[in-house]
Amino acid sequence: MANVSNSEDVTIVLVHGGFVDGSGWESVHKLLKEDGYNVSVVQNPTTSLADDVAATKRVVQAQSDPVVLVGHSYGGAVITEAGNDPKVAGLVYISAFVPDKGESVATLIQDPPPGAPVPPILPPQDGFLLLDKAKFAASFAADVDKEKAAFMADSQVPWGVGALSGKINEPAWKTKPSWSLVSADDKMIPPPAQRAMSQRAGSTVVEVAGSHAIYVSQPNAVASLIEQAAERVKQATK
Repeated sequence: MANVSNSEDVTIVLVHGGFVDGSGWESVHKLLKEDGYNVSVVQNPTTSLADDVAATKRVVQAQSDPVVLVGHSYGGAVITEAGNDPKVAGLVYISAFVPDKGESVATLIQDPPPGAPVPPILPPQDGFLLLDKAKFAASFAADVDKEKAAFMADSQVPWGVGALSGKINEPAWKTKPSWSLVSADDKMIPPPAQRAMSQRAGSTVVEVAGSHAIYVSQPNAVASLIEQAAERVKQATK
């Protein structure tokens, strides 16, 4: 990616999803920083949608420039709600849920299409969920380096059942421009569902062959779409 002049006029805020933390954004963060962007990474507690929206808004509100808010997976639900903050000028969904008003991740996954892969989510323990370690790589990170995928499986962050059931009050994509990267080989969120949600939101869509963890395995493709969104936001806010 070429260096972009005055990239600092836009701040990019990266929001992780369930079972992981913000460290998965490291390679995307590096690429964006190399191209001159201000970048912040949210560390969601993943305890409830309200808690995660609050954590994201704290980071957004600390910025002085317009924000491009980026969410992976469940992070898509977080940015859909948190994106209503007036500092947010654009939304980028990476292999993500793009819920509408009244929807939650739980409602979006309750009726999987026939033949769709079923994520290996273990029964809840004390109100939190984990993925089966033995099946983590195949489902979440099939194109990630084997050792890194194993580390991701071993370092999972328990995902609160309350986060899945949190419903969207007002989807920010109804009033703000959005972009979406669909992972064509995703085994966690079926690609047809990603396409349908993105189309419903009116997002600018790109599709890349890759796993659910495409932000880890293909950071260049992810950073490229984020920069496309950031440049459009810069032009619109001049």
